[in-house]
Amino acid sequence: MIMSKEDLKDKNRELEIANEKLRLEYTKDIINNEVIEYLQKRKEISQYILDYRKNVIEEFRDDEDKIIDYFDHERYIKEEAFKTIDRRLKELTQLKLSPYFGKVTFIEEDDDTNEQIYIGKFGVIPDSSIEPIVVDWRAPVSSLFYAGTIGKATYNSPEGAVNTEIVERRQFIIKKAELLGMFDSELDIKDEILQIVLSSNSSQKLKDIITTIQKEQDMIIRYPRTGVVAVNGVAGSGKTTIALHRVAYLIYNNRKALENKVLILGPNNIFMEYISSVLPSLGEVAVKQETFQDFAKDILDIKSEVMNFKDYVESIVREDKELTKDIEYKNSKEYIETLDQHIEILNKDYFDIGDIYFRDEIIVEKSEIEEMFNGHYAYMPLFKRNKRIRRVLISKIKDKRDDYFREIEKKHKELIDNLTEEEKNYETNTIEYNRKLQIRELIRDVISCKEQLNWLDNESLEEIYLKLNENDKLIIDDLAPMLYLKLKLYGVKYEGDIKHVVIDEAQDYSLIQMQVIKEITRCNSFTIVGDINQRLINNKNKPALSDLSEVFKDDLKYFNLNKSYRSTKQIIDYANGYLKEEKIVPFVRDGEEVEYKVFKEKSELIENLKESLEKFKNKGYDTIAVICRDEGMINSIKKPLTEEIQIKVIASEDDIYNGGPVLIPSYFAKGLEFDAVILVDNNEEKSEDLVKYVMCTRALHELKEFNLI
Repeated sequence: MIMSKEDLKDKNRELEIANEKLRLEYTKDIINNEVIEYLQKRKEISQYILDYRKNVIEEFRDDEDKIIDYFDHERYIKEEAFKTIDRRLKELTQLKLSPYFGKVTFIEEDDDTNEQIYIGKFGVIPDSSIEPIVVDWRAPVSSLFYAGTIGKATYNSPEGAVNTEIVERRQFIIKKAELLGMFDSELDIKDEILQIVLSSNSSQKLKDIITTIQKEQDMIIRYPRTGVVAVNGVAGSGKTTIALHRVAYLIYNNRKALENKVLILGPNNIFMEYISSVLPSLGEVAVKQETFQDFAKDILDIKSEVMNFKDYVESIVREDKELTKDIEYKNSKEYIETLDQHIEILNKDYFDIGDIYFRDEIIVEKSEIEEMFNGHYAYMPLFKRNKRIRRVLISKIKDKRDDYFREIEKKHKELIDNLTEEEKNYETNTIEYNRKLQIRELIRDVISCKEQLNWLDNESLEEIYLKLNENDKLIIDDLAPMLYLKLKLYGVKYEGDIKHVVIDEAQDYSLIQMQVIKEITRCNSFTIVGDINQRLINNKNKPALSDLSEVFKDDLKYFNLNKSYRSTKQIIDYANGYLKEEKIVPFVRDGEEVEYKVFKEKSELIENLKESLEKFKNKGYDTIAVICRDEGMINSIKKPLTEEIQIKVIASEDDIYNGGPVLIPSYFAKGLEFDAVILVDNNEEKSEDLVKYVMCTRALHELKEFNLI
């Protein structure tokens, strides 16, 4: 019997699935053996340390110092060995459940042999083999999986570019160590696995995206680490996950250079907590994460109160015109010019330079001091310069003191030498007394001379800036200008060695912020991501994110991402209504139409909120948010809502969100995502509104907008 083409195709498919299942079993066996080996290694190291410790204690029982030296060394060995083994065991434990997610078959140029690689979250190379069973997604060759097309492709190996022909690309769904599905596809927006992943519910934490990285995302992740990579991406384009995966990729391929030397700056503590699980899930934990405010305050060590983040953004969303005007000015190029002019004035006129006298003798002339300020040490910041010059002047005072002291000693010796033996019996004490008296007078004169140098004292940075700020209360936007002044007037040395900086939510950063981060960290490798449509204030200043060449002159690479993979087409279309330009291109994923309602009575609003939250819960949504523009609306609905349903209220940036229904202001929701969102506001006008754009684009699957008027 001759099989039809369809039957033959089905038979071949069955055979391929059977082969892939066998390959999965083979890989699982190897991983299990690796786990056993690493457990044995850990046991052997533990036993070795215990035996060695026992021998050392016996051998040096009477020598405490030797035992202490040993335990210092032993602790270090233990930490390093266990760190490596435990890290690998954690990786293998994850791989046991899902060893790999992709496979690429390719032919290298000038070679007729098909090569196959299976790609997973971590690599697996058994001790008995030189060929990997699973290739780490961060390895250069893995870029072929994310290339987006069958056919010619190139990857960058340590030896240089390698040209290949991709024959096949296959994706797998493996859960709990079982093969649930496989797809042969070009990894583009029609990708079935991406549809499956995006249609699933969100957890309360941001997830890794290694199975669904798109070609344009992979290009950014694998871009060379030198220079600056800047991404302006719409809400849901994967900016944050791209930045975090780029960190994991860069550390994996440059571990010696970058481990413990990466700094991530995020907008607030809620956001930092939200992204905290991604890097550990990718095997990287040695990364410093903090907000710009914390970064600045640690360096500035200021005593004055700075408006907290919540009050700051509350004032912005309520459109406090005076504050907005102040923010706009302090984020402008004009303010940088004002600071530069002030620095120039201080450089010229801050110190009242004069001659230095010692006992009515000029020992350092004014012109010489001016030459030190304006010539020899002009390369130094002003308030480092004055300290250096003070040391020079004190050295000259000491030199003069030593001259006088030698003269006193010389005269004393001459007087003693010229006395007869008999005179020495009567005159020595008087001569010695006079000598000590002269030395005391010399010391007093030295102290008096040093007091002449009080003009070299300077105010604190805080005092200088508060005068410039006309003693207004400090806001967040004062921190970068203060850092700028500290750099120019005092010099700043960052504690720690930073080789790569990530700036997230960069649309709210000013040029002066970018500049001080660059100069303080002395770093030339950056990943900067943001969305200019999500900036806090839509003012006349050009967003720094779109004008980075002002700060980063060379090696600046821009990427624009206008596809949103987060929300359904219906949600994106609705959010676009709050933008004038730079509209989002939605990923082709359909969902429910956005529900819009207006209420005149609060009780009616509360009733609809309760009903909607119950429906969302029944649909199995894990993360549900009621997002209000500001705290005023939160306070208006909080009491009647929390009396009848269980819902967490996010009131400060130190609150932690662990899933379930949450009542949250727009500014704390920024950068987060939820399965379903109910936007609550008191403005039914459908016009450009960046705050509402942010609120809408937090939703993955369903969105409702309720307005109370």
